[in-house]
Amino acid sequence: MKEPTLRIGHGFDAHRLVAGRPLVLGGVRIEHELGLEGHSDADVLSHAVTDALLGALSLGDLGRHFPSTDERWRGADSLEFVRHAVRLLEEKKARPVQVDCTLVLERPRVAPYVARMRERLGEALGIPVERVSVKATTTDGMGFTGRGEGAAAWAVALVQVEDE
Repeated sequence: MKEPTLRIGHGFDAHRLVAGRPLVLGGVRIEHELGLEGHSDADVLSHAVTDALLGALSLGDLGRHFPSTDERWRGADSLEFVRHAVRLLEEKKARPVQVDCTLVLERPRVAPYVARMRERLGEALGIPVERVSVKATTTDGMGFTGRGEGAAAWAVALVQVEDE
């Protein structure tokens, strides 16, 4: 019997902060005067996780599966993107094992929301919350995130492939 294969995918996303939009991170709405600009809900954390899952099996990127030119995705809940990526993995006899994410945002402070982000992402991924890591940091005033112009997220996904 062949041992399962493990694959790693890496994802990144960044969006501009603007007035008049809700701030959604990891599927959690956060009270703030600015939100992330984008075609969907612009949830950089969910976008990075989706790209990491897709990257683990070389299935393209977020833009290929959810183009901003497609009106179906206008204002979409980005956790649907995560769920879609999980379904694509399942078609390839693969499943997410663990996800580790880093969110970069100067304000607001997101520590009070991290537990709920982990829960929401775990639900979308179909894995226990103990296998979902969400960390947040700032850039101490440097760069576009430090100036409060936007937010960014990185994610790494470990994926198990059964029949390779």
